[in-house]
Amino acid sequence: MAANKSEKELAFLQDLYVATDWGERFAELIDKHVQLPKRGRMLYVASGTGGHALAMQERAGDKLTLVCLDESEECLELGRVKAMAVRADPEFRRDQLEALSFEDDQFDLVVGDASLVAVERLPEMLSEMVRVAAPGATVALSLVTASSFGEFFSVYWEAIRNLGIEEHEHDIVSLITELPTVAAIETMATNEGLDNVASWMQVEEFNYESGEEFLNAPLITDFLLTRWLESLPEAEAQARVAKEVAKIIDVERQDMDFTLSVKATLVVGRKAS
Repeated sequence: MAANKSEKELAFLQDLYVATDWGERFAELIDKHVQLPKRGRMLYVASGTGGHALAMQERAGDKLTLVCLDESEECLELGRVKAMAVRADPEFRRDQLEALSFEDDQFDLVVGDASLVAVERLPEMLSEMVRVAAPGATVALSLVTASSFGEFFSVYWEAIRNLGIEEHEHDIVSLITELPTVAAIETMATNEGLDNVASWMQVEEFNYESGEEFLNAPLITDFLLTRWLESLPEAEAQARVAKEVAKIIDVERQDMDFTLSVKATLVVGRKAS
């Protein structure tokens, strides 16, 4: 579990296994639907280890200044190494997503990757992104929306019942219902003062050959599962549930892959002038 890993280890796992698969699905949406300004300043919020942000700057050219922001200093340090390798010179800044240390109206493009950000943090994260965007600037947020992870939640529910800890069923209901709908995210963006709000969603699938492979995948065990099982009272209970989840996956998949479906979503708007 991620709790047993250092921030440095998690940063390397994110760079090697998460950004190169999970992250690329969301980056593809951004690249397809977000137009880069010809000049000015771009802020990338929750930039992780910086790969996608640096690729965007490379496409835009030298006249677009990049600022990469993340809460993990270890991820930012890996980003600095990448920037040196490609002879780029962005600014890397550690900051809290809900309280950006910039003055208002600073950036010509603000991009945020909330695909691994806890749902309850989204409103303040988006609010801060809009605040620091210049009038007329594009603001783009990628995230996971409702009806994602259904295959896992079904197995999780069965595992809870098999182990006789049904009192945690309401926790699964909360995980299912907390994911925002696309319409809710569009409304949130409009309420924050963005005009011409539009969104795009594509279903992404992550396939695993067994329950063991599912639980051993860094994306699952070090990032997603930590959130899903956090309501269980102790590490022992989490381990029991995880073991039961793997068992159920192997019984029910019948020699087929276990598929985790995710609704990757991008919402884009323009800050009112």
